[in-house]
Amino acid sequence: MIIPAFDFINGQAVRLYQGDYSNKKKYDVNLKRYLEEYKLKGVKIIHLVDLDGARNSKNRQLKLFKNILSYTTIPLQIGGGIRSVEDINMFLDLGAKRIVIGSSIINNKVEVKKWLKIYGSDAIVLALDVNIDSYNNKVICINGWREKSKITLEQIIEYFSPYGLKHVLCTDISKDGTLLGPNIELYKEISNSFQHIKFQASGGIGTLQDIISLRKTKITSVIIGRSLLEKKFRIEEALKCWQNGS
Repeated sequence: MIIPAFDFINGQAVRLYQGDYSNKKKYDVNLKRYLEEYKLKGVKIIHLVDLDGARNSKNRQLKLFKNILSYTTIPLQIGGGIRSVEDINMFLDLGAKRIVIGSSIINNKVEVKKWLKIYGSDAIVLALDVNIDSYNNKVICINGWREKSKITLEQIIEYFSPYGLKHVLCTDISKDGTLLGPNIELYKEISNSFQHIKFQASGGIGTLQDIISLRKTKITSVIIGRSLLEKKFRIEEALKCWQNGS
């Protein structure tokens, strides 16, 4: 599945370079028009991120996201600063299809286990943003990617799998926003190691060939942000590549 993505800072669509808030590019987008077009073209779900909320949950752009949910009928998965049952309930009640959980995976694991049980595995996506070292340790980063945890991607998936974990959004931070290609080896490895997980790959997609290469890794979905905003290819082309694998 192709999942177009939009990230927001202070109400404006942006893309960060390798997760660096000081290195961002702004985009003048009519989001309502984009969402209408994507639904018409066959997109099944959109990924939205509150980057202000991801860095500091007190600065979440609630007004913006409530407004988006009020005017669109295309399914949305929403992340960024969502760290409580109240947050999850609010967005689900407003019509969000899936809730993306980030920092709480590390900071509040017991609660996240409860959320998987309460809301079901289809409603919760764990966002595993990884910094990969020279030993191939996939260390999870949190709080807007500013802090490295001491926990790896594999440890997180093994911890939450008994509680119904199904959807994992995995981002190689070193690739994010670069358009230089995704970490194909990473997605090959994790999709083979955890065949029960529906992985969403994110970071670095810049060409249609990148989509074709990711399709072959057996991941379930591809998150695409900057390359669509900068018209490196059209959404129809991306959907066709994913469907046909060529």
